Amino acid sequence: MRKFVTAFVLVPIAIVIVMFAVANREIITVSFDPFDSTAPALAFKMPLFILIFVLVGVGILVGGIAAWLKQHKWRARARRAEADVRRLRAELDAQRSIAPPPPPQREAPPLIVPPAA
Repeated sequence: MRKFVTAFVLVPIAIVIVMFAVANREIITVSFDPFDSTAPALAFKMPLFILIFVLVGVGILVGGIAAWLKQHKWRARARRAEADVRRLRAELDAQRSIAPPPPPQREAPPLIVPPAA
């Protein structure tokens, strides 16, 4: 079932990506020199789809790092809570090993109801 659902998601995405790459394959110049556009000091020639894929990947990476940094507070709280749980369990185990077992419970005698007069 899982492979079936994965195929229904990944195959259409792959088809869209291939169609996008075929439609945007013209060569462009990516320049990192804002002062000289005719002869830039640092420039790359590449297909447009590669530039877009790289930029999407960088965006995903930056977004993931930002989310990871934003969740630092919650991860720290979870670590502290786990440490507290470990400490309390150790205290409970120590108390159980020191405390004597509870006395056995006796059964109450059955109630005898006198006959009605």
